[in-house]
Amino acid sequence: MVASRSIAATERAALDFPSLAQWLGRTRETSDVLTPRLVDAYRATLTPHLADMEPGAAPPAIHWCLAPEVADASRMGADGHLLTGEFLPPIPLPRRMWAGGRVETSAPLHQGDHVTRRSKIAAITRKEGRSGTLGFVTVEHELDTDRGAVIRERQDLVYREAALPAPGETPGEMRARAAAVPAAAPPADCDKVWTIPASPVLLFRYSALTFNSHRIHYDQPYAMGVEGYAGLVVQGPLQATLLLNLAATIGGSTPRVFEYRGVAPLIAGGDFFVCGRRETGGKLECWTQSSHGERSMEARASW
Repeated sequence: MVASRSIAATERAALDFPSLAQWLGRTRETSDVLTPRLVDAYRATLTPHLADMEPGAAPPAIHWCLAPEVADASRMGADGHLLTGEFLPPIPLPRRMWAGGRVETSAPLHQGDHVTRRSKIAAITRKEGRSGTLGFVTVEHELDTDRGAVIRERQDLVYREAALPAPGETPGEMRARAAAVPAAAPPADCDKVWTIPASPVLLFRYSALTFNSHRIHYDQPYAMGVEGYAGLVVQGPLQATLLLNLAATIGGSTPRVFEYRGVAPLIAGGDFFVCGRRETGGKLECWTQSSHGERSMEARASW
């Protein structure tokens, strides 16, 4: 079982990143309409943890629910992700997730907007980390409406090897070990803290909003037994969405620039915290934190 979840020597040899250079500069254009139904579903899923907006403006981060890639079941991998090799490069590592990114907002989206997203593969790199070989893909996006460009975004994706439980440890034991860590409250100097119940229903509804079928967010036996997590995993874009809305709530408007990066998986099943703290110079530090005190995603916002 362990051998089936690790990268074999022949597969390591196939990690020929220079050969993936042909994907650099590859582009894709998609479009969508920000419908009243999507706005209502977004609000129903995340209220009361959304920033107040001017009349007609949609809440921040709803753009991650627009124009998802719609693929036939035959084009899906065993993990529920769309197979690579069309737009995204076919890096032969089994785990793919958001690593971080940067969102620059010049104007909010409005209900009824016709939105066109233009995407480009900007970089492909390889690194060796503590968990093994990592592949990073940088995708640049521009979102246009009839009013012109409203959002420019850099999205960093990471491809990783499978994570395995400690030798001899069952998924149940791994989950019990994670739950045994003492609880820890957010720092007292936060300007604002939201407490979010990380329920399977929240994860399912957000996956439905974004048409994300990655099984680690709804299939607990798969998440624990195959990908080696201690339970269901809270989506990176869901965490970034909450952080961006918290920043907009504290700052009184959507940040001009919002940069974020994932630092650890956030496991569902209990509450987690979304925290924000003003810094000197008008910037804002914000982060998600598990109930045990471990940071999962960190971000900076500026206006």
